[in-house]
Amino acid sequence: MEFERASEQVMLAEAVGAVAAEFGHPYFAKCTAEGTRPDALWEALGTQGFLGVHLPVAHGGGGAGIAELAIVGEEVAAQGCPLLLTLVSPAICAELIARYGTESQQSTWLPSLGAGAKMAFAITEPDAGSNSHNLSTVATRDGGEWRISGAKTYISGVDEADQILLVTRTSTDPDTGRGRLTLFIVDSDAPGLTRQLIPTETKIPEKQFQLFFDGVVVADDRRIGDVDDGLRVVFDGLNPERIMSAALLNGVSRYVLDIACRYASERVVWGTTPVGAHQGVAHPLATAKIELELARLMNDKAAWLHDHSEDRRAAGEAANMAKFAAAEAAAHCLDASIQAMGGNGMASDYGVADLWGIVRLLKIAPVSREMILNFISTATLGLPRSY
Repeated sequence: MEFERASEQVMLAEAVGAVAAEFGHPYFAKCTAEGTRPDALWEALGTQGFLGVHLPVAHGGGGAGIAELAIVGEEVAAQGCPLLLTLVSPAICAELIARYGTESQQSTWLPSLGAGAKMAFAITEPDAGSNSHNLSTVATRDGGEWRISGAKTYISGVDEADQILLVTRTSTDPDTGRGRLTLFIVDSDAPGLTRQLIPTETKIPEKQFQLFFDGVVVADDRRIGDVDDGLRVVFDGLNPERIMSAALLNGVSRYVLDIACRYASERVVWGTTPVGAHQGVAHPLATAKIELELARLMNDKAAWLHDHSEDRRAAGEAANMAKFAAAEAAAHCLDASIQAMGGNGMASDYGVADLWGIVRLLKIAPVSREMILNFISTATLGLPRSY
């Protein structure tokens, strides 16, 4: 087992960090405050190929894996710029098209996605939540086309995306009553598709929407994977989503701890030693650092398994554990950092407390800590299901 990054990964981290540092947290905070999008940073990452580092070389990508994409996500977040759509467009949509798309679909979508085009992902529904088997957005075949009707909720960045990778129900298993799923790429401005903004309290540039599909027509060549095989397809995209969630959280943890430790090393109150010399300040930061490094280690394992292992269950377990660990660690890192800085931890100028929104959001989504615990309880420990 190698615990040091390969030289190519080190160079990737340094290059991405340098690009993100040109923007930094003030840029991210300004976009959030003004309700604008961090397009300049996203375009810079896309132009240099970082958003397609995991995609096939034949389609303009870097030929690496999710491990390298996670490095991109973490390093950008470590500069105070956690970009929520890195979980979605490159990690879910591009990865699924690369794995399950036809050659024509790959040549159509992957070069642009790797260069910075955005695609949203729509699975969550108002009455289904985490229960993907119970989706009610229906796609019905009509010759060489499909007609889609239904609703989705809490869909990120639809206003920024040209297309949406949409999960639909195309039939029902007669034995279990569970929906059989199929995925389609739908234009975000397709006739019959409307959206409604969901106001939230998270301080991030990306916005959340409800989507309404009223007989939206999609050609069959927009279908990703086989009909009724969408659940298997989806789970190969949700693991990268969890890995990228962990990467963003780990980057945020690094960012806030760095600020807090520099502050605690310089701040003198009683005219003797910096406050960081006192164990009441130092120990919470040290504990948070340990939790962060454990989360990073688990995420490295999850990314490696996704990229190299044939054992999809093991990859899924690791991805869920990594996301859980990173969310817990980030909450503790943020809290310890704010506490170490006292009132200045809440000051806008220091750029720490305003990251609470993304940290708290990623403890709920894209999968809640409770559903991760349910999964580990049943799939890993073999305990009986309660649902």
